[in-house]
Amino acid sequence: MNTGTSWDAELDARGLLCPLPVLRARKRLLGLGPGTVLRVLADDPAARIDFPHFCAEQGYTFAGEADIGDGVRAFLIRKPD
Repeated sequence: MNTGTSWDAELDARGLLCPLPVLRARKRLLGLGPGTVLRVLADDPAARIDFPHFCAEQGYTFAGEADIGDGVRAFLIRKPD
């Protein structure tokens, strides 16, 4: 993930196990406008597989991921315009 990447909304899904991080992200994305970028914080190891798959299936853009420490990863998801 590029350090210059910005996001419009954030979801803290730390402590949640599959499939809850993706389900919560889906719900949050439904309430956001076109072109919005959602940053999801998750510590579930399955999230590295789940979020790219979710984006591909639902038509969102998976904009990257980064390790932010203590087993937490940040995932960026962009809604289509």
